[in-house]
Amino acid sequence: MSDETKKCDCPDGKVRNTGGKCVYPEITFSSFIMSLNTSALFHLGELAHPETGKKVKDLDLAKHSIDLLNLLEKKTEGNLDDEEHKLLSSVLYELKMHYVAASSQKG
Repeated sequence: MSDETKKCDCPDGKVRNTGGKCVYPEITFSSFIMSLNTSALFHLGELAHPETGKKVKDLDLAKHSIDLLNLLEKKTEGNLDDEEHKLLSSVLYELKMHYVAASSQKG
C-alpha cells in the first residue's frame, strides 16, 4: 500500500485504489483469517471497542470465532500454501491460549 492510500479521506475501512476511488481493501484468505482473529480478540476482551474505548469480554462469541477458524483449518487441509497454513495455525494457537487464560479468569 502506498503512502497515498494510507493517508486518504476515505470513510473508515476504505482506501483509495489506483483510480482514486474509495474502495474496501482486497479480500484474501489471509485478510479473512486476520478479520476472524480480530473478532475473537475483541470478544476475548483483548481489544477495546473503537467508539467507546471499553473492553468487553464475551467468551461464547470468542469461542464461536475460534470454532470457525478450526472448521476452516479442517476444511482447507492440503489446499493452503505454506504461508496461509502457517498463519492459520499460529492464529489458532494464539487464540486458544488467550481463550484458556480468559476462561480461567472468569468467575
